[in-house]
Amino acid sequence: MSRLRDRTDVLTRPEFISLNQPPRKEPDPRRRGGGSPGGGGGQVRGLLARGTGFLSVHSKLSRPSEGAPNGGTKEERAPEQDCMQLNPSLRGIAINSLLAIDISLSKRLSVCVGRQTGGRQTGERQTGGNPLSSMVRLLALSGHFLPWILISVISLWSSNTAAGQEVMINLLMALVLDLMTVAGLQKLFKRGGPWDLPPGFLDYIAMDTYSFPAAHASRAILVSKFLLNHLVLAVPLRILLYLWAVLVGVSRVLLGKHHLSDVGCGFALGFLHFSLVESVWLDASTCQTLLSISTMSWTGP
Repeated sequence: MSRLRDRTDVLTRPEFISLNQPPRKEPDPRRRGGGSPGGGGGQVRGLLARGTGFLSVHSKLSRPSEGAPNGGTKEERAPEQDCMQLNPSLRGIAINSLLAIDISLSKRLSVCVGRQTGGRQTGERQTGGNPLSSMVRLLALSGHFLPWILISVISLWSSNTAAGQEVMINLLMALVLDLMTVAGLQKLFKRGGPWDLPPGFLDYIAMDTYSFPAAHASRAILVSKFLLNHLVLAVPLRILLYLWAVLVGVSRVLLGKHHLSDVGCGFALGFLHFSLVESVWLDASTCQTLLSISTMSWTGP
């Protein structure tokens, strides 16, 4: 009796209501011209009808009510959307590895940023007492925009020859081009330096507030190539000029202002600016016209 009662309770559940109903009467297959009366077609159709009824009851039970919050069921997501990217591309792995090496080496080389305390380098700026830091800062200052723009203007003002004025005007044009291009790229990428150091007053004047690309490195290569191409210098001076350009870029890494990749891109950008200025070189007559317009002494034809 207990077993019969349990079975009856189970069959009264909503999902089994269709199983508790009597099967539908099928027409006699002999009247339809097919099959024998004892065939299994009627049993199969009865089972299919019961299964259909079960699926309809199950779908009604799983369907949310009209007054459910959020207005319906949750949006089903494909399994591909939930899986993680466990197989990154080889290109992405290589780029991320190179960036990690660049940041690590740049921080290790920035020896003029903080003090060594207990074998660790802190983020505090070094205030003095280290002759290496003073020399590095002076070397970095030699690649700043202000000294070279002042030297170019003074040389142009004191020059009495058309050839000298031609060289100085083209140098001024190259310096302004380098300043605007580097400042625009830094605003575009907005990459910070290896250490969280605020820009100085001279950096704000030269619009050198971000790390990529290195403005000092670009300017040093540009000036050195320009002077080597338009001035007659001895071999030792030429070597020193190249060495100065490289050391200016290295000094920015030692000060913790730029990464190694920033300096490398700055060198490449300086070569590009030099090639561009050489391709659009202003001749002597054009420079004299610009000088006459600037001094308000152009009389015209």
